Amino acid sequence: MINLLVYFRKVCVHMGNVILFTNTFLSYLLLLVIIVVIAGVGVFIGIKMRKNKDSKMETAQASDGTKSGS
Repeated sequence: MINLLVYFRKVCVHMGNVILFTNTFLSYLLLLVIIVVIAGVGVFIGIKMRKNKDSKMETAQASDGTKSGS
């Protein structure tokens, strides 16, 4: 009977370690996902701002070209 209790105690301690490891792993995985999402949003905003700037520059160059050509 005592051997059985010792076995169950070891199993419970082992399961506790597995649960702690899983919680830590999922925590870091969630942190990774959050960082990737923030980086993706930053890249999207950067690309959008650059395209907007390029279109403004093209518009400005086109209007300068028509004024000096006439």
